[in-house]
Amino acid sequence: MKVLLINGSARRHGNTFLALSEIAKTLQTEGIDSEIVQLGAKPVRGCIACGKCKQPLDATAQTPQFPNRCVFDDDICNQVSAKMKDCDALVVGSPVYYGQPNGSVLSLVQRMFFSAGEYFNGKPAAAVAVCRRGGATAAFQTLCMPFQMMNMPVISSQYWNIAYGREEGEAVLDTEGMQTMRTLARNMAFALKAMANLPKPQLEPWQPMHFIR
Repeated sequence: MKVLLINGSARRHGNTFLALSEIAKTLQTEGIDSEIVQLGAKPVRGCIACGKCKQPLDATAQTPQFPNRCVFDDDICNQVSAKMKDCDALVVGSPVYYGQPNGSVLSLVQRMFFSAGEYFNGKPAAAVAVCRRGGATAAFQTLCMPFQMMNMPVISSQYWNIAYGREEGEAVLDTEGMQTMRTLARNMAFALKAMANLPKPQLEPWQPMHFIR
């Protein structure tokens, strides 16, 4: 079993990385592999709702032209989606910017879930927010919301999955925050091991509707 961890910070070894590293180390003690993917400082496109990832190549085709891929292939999106195909769970970590997650990580998640949703659907997920002082709970809630639309069981901890630190390396001084990361990892390992022996729930066909009549 393997967990994909997304570091939504442009700082390669910043406090978000330290929080995710604590999770990764604890997963290893539980016999669970993991990989941390660095978002980096390069631009990540936002979804433009073009729908190309869902459209067939022509009128006779039965499958989309870009199966499980975003039509834009000039950033990290499709690379991360492809990694998730072979992973069993997801953790998305982000620093807090103005009470919100990093905009690039939001763009990444939105495009991955829409274009390659079958790689994520039904797999356990967790969010991690890292901040200097405030706004972490709002950012944490924002990161968690897409998971519920993808039937992804949300893994909790002993507290909201938050760590505090401003300068690089300070998050390790947040002893409760680091303990929260370790508890999250153990809960994730427990869920993965328990789910490995259970069939996935059989879902009803989607019945979309809106409120305009």
